[in-house]
Amino acid sequence: MENISEVTEFILVGLTDVPELQIPLSIVFTLIYLITLIGNLGMIMLILLDSRLHTPMYFFLSNLSLVDCVYASAVTPKVMVGFLTGNKIISYNACAAQMFFFVAFIAIESLILASMAYDRHAAVCKPLHYTTTMTSTTCILIVTCCYMCGILQSSIHVGLAFHLSFCLSNMINHFFCDIPPLLNISCSDTYTNEITLLILATLDVVFTLLVILNTYLLIFIAILRMRSADARKKAFSTCASHFITVAIFFGSLIFMYLQPSSSHSMETDKIASVFYTMVIPMLNPMVYSLRNKEVKNAFMKVVGKIKSSLNLVN
Repeated sequence: MENISEVTEFILVGLTDVPELQIPLSIVFTLIYLITLIGNLGMIMLILLDSRLHTPMYFFLSNLSLVDCVYASAVTPKVMVGFLTGNKIISYNACAAQMFFFVAFIAIESLILASMAYDRHAAVCKPLHYTTTMTSTTCILIVTCCYMCGILQSSIHVGLAFHLSFCLSNMINHFFCDIPPLLNISCSDTYTNEITLLILATLDVVFTLLVILNTYLLIFIAILRMRSADARKKAFSTCASHFITVAIFFGSLIFMYLQPSSSHSMETDKIASVFYTMVIPMLNPMVYSLRNKEVKNAFMKVVGKIKSSLNLVN
């Protein structure tokens, strides 16, 4: 496909041009990114090291942590470099790559969250059939489909976006290469892009969210029917962590993508984007670890092993 763009690079406007805020914001985002990597990679390591966490729920959670690391890494380092050096230029190919990884893994995350809801439904509503329903093969197949769907969606968006002409301007009013701000600077007809974005976002976000909400309605009914107060408490605690993540993630995505480009206020969109590109990947491991006794116990077990190893060395 012939590249008809008139530009070879883009300029990212960023979050703010106020000089006094550059260093404080760079420190804040660096800390957020470090916490994101430590939290999510730590969660993956805990799940790998503790055999008690080798269950479908934690298999999905480890993939969620991996996805959070990837799409946070697609955006945050470039933002940090922009604050520290003032260099907000991104090449044409780098912009396409950033959009591809970000869109793909955002889509994958929404599908994994739906898969986690299905897993909780199987565990709470049909506990006697859980081991035969959520087998290792089934879990791997579900996650593989999530990745394939995310990559396919992203390929469509990137293919359409970077076939546009950007002869009017190369200045993107955002802190990363996202779809709506890129469409705003094109001098081509973006109707196909906007319709595609609306259709795929509706399928990915609204349909997935409806599946999750319907699943949790069934889970809630099943929990209320439980006779044991301890069983109800445990089920509510496990499901609450997932539901908090779903609410924050889908709330910001709906605000950002399910509206016409003419209705977008880029300054407001930037704030929403900070949540789902930086804050949510940082919060996910905290939400799941602070509210989960199994994760806490696994963490204490690993800490105990490290202390024992250090004592042996000394």
